[in-house]
Order: sequence, then C-alpha cells, then structure tokens
Amino acid sequence: MDFETCFNNSSVILMEGALGERLKREYGISFDNYVAMAGLIYDKDAQKALKTIWKEYLSIAERYDLPFIATTPTRRANLERVSQSSFDERIIADNINFLLQVKQEAKTPMYIGGLMGCKGDAYKATEVLYIHEAKDFHSWQANLFKQASADYLFAGIMPALSEAIGMAKAMEQTGLPYIISFMIRNNGKLIDGTTIHDAILQIDSATDRNPICYMANCVHPQILEQALSKTINKSALVKNRFQGIQANTSPLSPEQLDNCKDLKSSDIVNLAEDMIGLYNILQIFLD
Repeated sequence: MDFETCFNNSSVILMEGALGERLKREYGISFDNYVAMAGLIYDKDAQKALKTIWKEYLSIAERYDLPFIATTPTRRANLERVSQSSFDERIIADNINFLLQVKQEAKTPMYIGGLMGCKGDAYKATEVLYIHEAKDFHSWQANLFKQASADYLFAGIMPALSEAIGMAKAMEQTGLPYIISFMIRNNGKLIDGTTIHDAILQIDSATDRNPICYMANCVHPQILEQALSKTINKSALVKNRFQGIQANTSPLSPEQLDNCKDLKSSDIVNLAEDMIGLYNILQIFLD
C-alpha cells in the first residue's frame, strides 16, 4: 500500500516528534553549521541515537496498530547550504537509505518522507522567496528525493505564503504526494500574516496536484486550537484540508522560543491532554 492510499484510508496516522532537541539534550549531539541534522547519518553515535528515537515511535505505532510516518532530517539540506558544506547531493539519497534501514525492522506500515524547509528563518520569515524563485530553489531537493524513492514530501514549518506556493509547485512536479505544514501564531495566521484559510485556498488554487493535506508543526496544541478557532479559519475548506499537527511541547510564541538556551516544555500529561482536547474541540470549531 502506498502512502497516498494509506492516508486516504486511515483515521489516525502517527508521526514522529521533532528530533533536534532530543538529539542535543539527551545525546549531546551537535549539528553541522550548514546542513544541520542532515549530516548526522555519517556519524556512528548519531546514527545510533536516530535509530533509537525512530524505533521508540515505531514501537508505539505497532502497539496501537497505527501507520507511522517519518521524515529525513534534511530541512536545511537545500542546494545552497549543501554547496557550502563538506557534503554533496548524495546526502539526500543517503538520508532516505538510512531511514530504509529502520523501515526494514518495522512491523507496521511505515512511510519515509523527504523533509524540506524554507530558505530563511522559519521563526522570523526572513529571506522569503517569491513564488518563481521558490519553485526553482526547491526543485533541486524535491527531484533528488524523487530519485531516491521517498514515499512522500514534507514542507516543514513554512512561515510565508509565497515560498509555500513555490515549494508546492516544486513538489507537485515530482509526482509524489506531499504535505505543506505551516509555522503559525495563535492569531490564526502564518508568520507573514496570511490566515490558514487563505494559505490553503491560494496553494490549492496555484497547483494542479494539490498537497495531500495541510498541517502545522513546531506548534503547541493550545496555540493551534486558538488559531483554528478564529472565524476566518472555521471554514469547510480548513476542516477538509487541514489534517494534522507535529506538536511542540511549549505554548510560547515563536519569538520566545527562537534560539532559547534552556528547554521550554509543558508537563507530559498536560501535553497529552491538550492533544486529546484539540482533537475533540476541533470537531466543534470546524463543524
């Protein structure tokens, strides 16, 4: 069963949480100045840590009979950054192949996504690309993921509409299913001020092969609840097309979290209750 079929026929899909903070704080692993976590697959200690974390998620998926989706840690591995680093384009295929090793041990359906991100700072929406610039800029990475046989593509924490549209255009040309995930504020808008409703409407209108769905990531469920409760976002379009969250554990704003030296986190039980509450409340908000 391919990813798109799984998505269309599954009521719940488990996705990994963010890897970065765990790798830094639990395992003491540092990242490359250019490609960030993408180069960790070449380090034995980091390899072991990555496999441990992914297998923890897999064990949960297996316990509850859920499909599991993971993404390569390649959000910063675009052409510009890879060219400045000590790596080359093989870093994309090598990340896919590394996750395939994890998948070989899976006892539940597992799908591997090629993670991509904006050119600039996702928390501040700097260096935002225009649509045509974004399509050209991101096509290099999207095509490499296609060649490496990724199951789907994932645009993570996209803060601005124009670059998200260009990213979607780059992704759709690969023929792979893809997800656009936003960086949002509790006012119901992306960092650039576009509402979730308008962002979905404009991306769907600008693409022939639409994203399989939209999400938010690096956001606390309380923030997402507030964002989706805004009148403009309580629409049939948002209800039908907005499908997921990759949660942050802190309800602080992007500005408060950006480059924070100490870990900001809510209690694990409270976070779980907020996630359940988000699911239940959204049935009302978006009904």
